[in-house]
Amino acid sequence: MENTILVVDDEAKIRDILVPFLKEEGFRVLTAGTGKQALQMAQSDKPDLVVLDWMLPEMSGIDVCRELRKLSQIGIIMLTAKTEEIDKIVGLEVGADDYLTKPFSLRELSARIRSVLRRTHGHVEQTPFLQRGTLTISESSCQVWKDGNELSLTPTEFKLLLTLAAKPGIVYSRLQLLQAAMEDDFLNYERTVDTHISHLRKKIEDDPANPSYILTAYGFGYKFGGSL
Repeated sequence: MENTILVVDDEAKIRDILVPFLKEEGFRVLTAGTGKQALQMAQSDKPDLVVLDWMLPEMSGIDVCRELRKLSQIGIIMLTAKTEEIDKIVGLEVGADDYLTKPFSLRELSARIRSVLRRTHGHVEQTPFLQRGTLTISESSCQVWKDGNELSLTPTEFKLLLTLAAKPGIVYSRLQLLQAAMEDDFLNYERTVDTHISHLRKKIEDDPANPSYILTAYGFGYKFGGSL
């Protein structure tokens, strides 16, 4: 069962960034735009952790944190633009488990979420599959399905796909992909990755000539479609 994260922020653009990222990280995600809504959802939906903005309409994140602590020992990570040490102390004293200052790294947020969940739940549930569009990827069993049908990939093709799909939108050079997917003996032959990518596209793309999953970053290398 997935861990449920409640993201509380009055800025839609922040929610629009956090929600798809956290879903890709294997979490079920709920959102709230106000403190009062957050308290209602915390009671009705019982999330495992709350990512809570400090500055909220109706009631502040500090007040929300204080109220949440009266209800349960739910994990709470405060997000704030405040950088003074006293602000961090206030947040922790009212019951926050951790504190992250804006702007922040999404990867750091994910790591902090997992750390808090380990402390509050003793473990972190993670989805065994990576879902990208119509593709389902299982790292543990080295299997890939498209629209529910299993694909036959070589070990190198699977490693290339997993490397790219794990971080959509990130550009990898040919050398980086070879290091991730092939033996050291092949590192002097960077162009061999083009052949493997071509074969992989034929297996996973609806139209290999106009790919939507594995995109070419001309002059740099390849990336996985960031919108998937």
